Amino acid sequence: MCFYKQIQWSCGYWRWGGFTDQCPKEYRTGETCGLKFVNGVDRVRDICELCKKIEKKKRRRKKLDEDIARWSQLSNRTASIEKAIRDKAEVESAMQRMNEQHLQRQYGDI
Repeated sequence: MCFYKQIQWSCGYWRWGGFTDQCPKEYRTGETCGLKFVNGVDRVRDICELCKKIEKKKRRRKKLDEDIARWSQLSNRTASIEKAIRDKAEVESAMQRMNEQHLQRQYGDI
């Protein structure tokens, strides 16, 4: 039962902050018992770094969609279109992993 600060962003993502208070049951100096309890919450008005990365991926996906639409009107861009489709699939899978990680941290018990 050691007490820590909790940092929470506006998007709901959170992480453990610094150690604030040691429980009375722990007798070794400088050691913690391993149980974490929230002693206070520091709220950050900005979104978390993971959300910022997700936003970058969304902008990249939008640009790839626009490129594919523009290149599909031209007949000599088939290789570029194929590469853009592969890149878009990679971006979408990365976004899905990031969203799952965000939800797991937001609602799970990590």
